[in-house]
This record gives sequence, structure tokens and C-alpha cells, in this order.
Amino acid sequence: MDSPADNPMDSTAANRPVDARDRDDEGRARNARPRDGLGRPLPYGADGVPRQPEGVVRAPGETVAEAQRLLDAGRPFHAHEVFEDAWKSGPEEERQLWRGMAQLAVGLTHAARGNVTGGARLLRRGAGAVTEWAASDTGRGRPYGMDLGRVAGWARELARDVEDGESVDAGARAPRLRG
Repeated sequence: MDSPADNPMDSTAANRPVDARDRDDEGRARNARPRDGLGRPLPYGADGVPRQPEGVVRAPGETVAEAQRLLDAGRPFHAHEVFEDAWKSGPEEERQLWRGMAQLAVGLTHAARGNVTGGARLLRRGAGAVTEWAASDTGRGRPYGMDLGRVAGWARELARDVEDGESVDAGARAPRLRG
């Protein structure tokens, strides 16, 4: 057999779309596999959770509200994508804020997946980024109603808990972004 698609025992290949390259209309690579609530790829043909649309430009308050909704639903991977959209489309002076928030969401994602090292590292990196942004000349302690000090404290506490071996339910451990 020359390729996995030739192997009748490979259910992933059997359910893969005919155009096996997963490209968008512009030809950019896009993974079309369904994903679970924590963003892990599932086999082609499996039921997954709806994907978060990419490249959506939202007002900052809408970004915070949508990310909170996803975090509360136990979908931090999807919340990360919302923050990433803000990071890529927002003003230059806010990029560190949104990148830090995305790192926090990805840290929660990894922690919930059982990745102790990656989860703790990203939680601390995100906490540092939002703390640094809040202390900068362009930063504010409560941008768009977010309590960055409390969010950073949540992230550091969760990082310690993860390193201590505590399992993480993403929805139950989701941060409160606004006070």
C-alpha cells in the first residue's frame, strides 16, 4: 500500500474528504477535522463542537463577552481564538493585552487536557503579559471591564494547582474576566 488512504483499516483516511488537503477558498491550509470542546482534533466524520470562525473583528467589549461565554462553557480553546482575533485586528497598543489573554485561554486548554508543563507555562506567560500591559504607559488596570490583576492571580493559582497534580475541568475553573 502506498498511502494511508489505500489502507481500508484506516478509518481516519476513509472518512477524509476527497480533497485531502484541507484548504480554504484562497488555498491556505486549514484543518477541516472536527474538534472536541478542548480543540483536540477528532477523526473525520466524527461529531465535534462548532468551530469558532476565524478573523472576526469585534468591538473589545464583544470580544470579552464572547470569550467569557466560551470559557464558561468549558471551551477555552475557542476563547483563545476570539482573543487571537482581537490581537490580530486590534490597535498596536493593545496587542500585548490580547496576546496575553489568548495565552491564558490556551494555558487553561492545556491544563484541562492534562498537559501540566505546557499549561502552567502558558498560564504564567499570559499572567505576566497582562500584568506588564496593565503597568505600561498605554495599559489600564481594568480595560473593557476586565480585572487584569484578578485574572493574573487566577492564572498563577491555577498553574500551581496543575503542577501539584490537580485535574482541571475547564468550565469549572474558568476565570471571571470582569469584576
